Amino acid sequence: MDLIDAIKSIDKPHEDDVLNRLYTPWGESLDKDNVLKEYPRPQFVRDSYINLNGYWDYSIISKPEDFDNDQLNATFSDEIPAEMDGLILVPFSPESILSEVERRLNPEDFLWYKRDIPTINRTFDNSRILLHFGAVDQKAFVYVNDRFVGSHSGGYLPFTFDITDFLNYDPEKRAFDGNKLSLRVTDSSDSSYHSRGKQTLHRGGMYYTCQSGIWQTVWIEEVPETYIRQLRITPGSDLKSLSILVSTNKPSQVTVKFPGHEMVKSPDVGAPADMELLVDSSFPSDTYPLGGDLAENHPSYYHFEFTIDEPHLWSPEDPYLYPLHITCGEDHVQSYFAMRFYSVELAPDGIYRFFLNHEPYFLMGVLDQGYWPDGLYTAPSDEALIFDIQEMKRLNFNMMRKHIKVESARWYYHCDRLGMIVWQDMVSGGSSYAKPVVSYLPTLFPKVFGRMSDGPSHYKTFSRGSAEGRSEWLREMQNTIHYLYNVPSIATWCLFNEGWGQFNAAGATILAKELDPTRPIDQASGWFDEGSGHFRSVHNYFRPLTVEVNSNNRAFVISEYGGLACHIDGHSSVDRIYGYKKYDTLDELGVAYYNLINGDMKPLIAKGLSGAVYTQVSDVEEEVNGLMTYDRRITKINPDIVK
Repeated sequence: MDLIDAIKSIDKPHEDDVLNRLYTPWGESLDKDNVLKEYPRPQFVRDSYINLNGYWDYSIISKPEDFDNDQLNATFSDEIPAEMDGLILVPFSPESILSEVERRLNPEDFLWYKRDIPTINRTFDNSRILLHFGAVDQKAFVYVNDRFVGSHSGGYLPFTFDITDFLNYDPEKRAFDGNKLSLRVTDSSDSSYHSRGKQTLHRGGMYYTCQSGIWQTVWIEEVPETYIRQLRITPGSDLKSLSILVSTNKPSQVTVKFPGHEMVKSPDVGAPADMELLVDSSFPSDTYPLGGDLAENHPSYYHFEFTIDEPHLWSPEDPYLYPLHITCGEDHVQSYFAMRFYSVELAPDGIYRFFLNHEPYFLMGVLDQGYWPDGLYTAPSDEALIFDIQEMKRLNFNMMRKHIKVESARWYYHCDRLGMIVWQDMVSGGSSYAKPVVSYLPTLFPKVFGRMSDGPSHYKTFSRGSAEGRSEWLREMQNTIHYLYNVPSIATWCLFNEGWGQFNAAGATILAKELDPTRPIDQASGWFDEGSGHFRSVHNYFRPLTVEVNSNNRAFVISEYGGLACHIDGHSSVDRIYGYKKYDTLDELGVAYYNLINGDMKPLIAKGLSGAVYTQVSDVEEEVNGLMTYDRRITKINPDIVK
């Protein structure tokens, strides 16, 4: 497939095609009584844990004519449906095979969920009951016993409600019993400016089937009256110092302990300057919903500083994690951290490069969309998440670029413990993209159109005409950095991709640096570079690979390349082929891959290439340029091809 044919097919809608019923090995053998039962938050673990995954009642109904879809806090007075359509297997979205629903939630619809809440035996006097959602796409309105609890907007980040005061409680039995949970969801997908990644109502080419509703684990935990709210863990650039910031809902005494170190503190008077992220109620925490009034809970703050004289440093080759235990009265939280530092520095050869622990480190990267044929956004099992990471390591990759999606917390945990560096994209949004501006012209003429300014005069051109949409994306960018800040494997924040909803990238870069000065920033992956951030980051699928050295004292990365396509009958969800270069056999694909990696890419390392991200981990729908088939049953490349 040549350049012209490829770009012609980028946004061609094929939603009338029938998707093949394609299962991964894990989806095919799914234990429906134990769906994703692992503790969903590995860096903030408590003993109290009631998993709510499994079968829920569901119903999809048309919205009333007077409903305002953009009114987040509209509780809507109509009753919760008495009659439901059937059962849905949570946390799989209704569009997915594994949900057993296979129906699309359209922008003009409501999706209702209902289930009973299991009996909760009270362990602590005056304890609180917290209801956690890993992610719900796109707007969620939560009810307990038909009473409105709260709402959350944004399909990619976790949120939590304290539901204690909404529950029926039997003091004699010391149990919360006879309670019901309901959820109303709306999702505009790509018909509005909200963040949606690669989801589209008209799938085709490099845009995929939209999904909605609950797509990560839902669970309940009991916490004591005084409990730990948040952690902020920062390894120092000197590779010996460690800062741990702790927030609790009430003043108490907090103990932090890890091997060889233990410290006890009383609450600080006021929050330290670097605790501002935790104070700001616009950020989600582990125990409060986005936008919740944290001031009502009288939070207290504790700042711990340690020196580790002989640190065991983390790297993909040696992914050592320190266990961490935090105690606040009766509350106990298990966590972990790693001693490592990411930076862009001037190397001995006079070229700015990516550094790990102050040593030049080449990033052999691969693009990861995080899509599954049977679960869409939701991996069918923990083992499936592990498989993708381990298989990429087997293929000699040391970095995965999580592409415009925020993944479940367990995926990051497995990257941490298995040793896989992560480049984390922000989720793209904006109104309908002007494909000639953001795709066709930059691909054809990168030196002319790939460096256009995206100032206010270009907001509409870049699908960012809505001021509310721009503000929403900035909040979500901040929330994403805050939520994933403690993840050791995340090395870089990637703000914009190929101009999709891009605006004021230079300003967003400044804000991201202020939020997290410990990680490099990839301001604009692909094109529309504004000259800031830590990388000159380009996409190159059709031309000889080249390097730009020391552009504004930045490292140079090819953040997308490859895209070599090979369709394998019986292992694709769509009988249609999209990719950048097509090969009919695995042998032909193997030769082309070998020549691309060894002949074209690797020689550029000595010339200043700091990293390269191959497209991609697996096939996704008709985009069959994966290293694995969409069902993960065939790996197309022999790992011995590249060392």
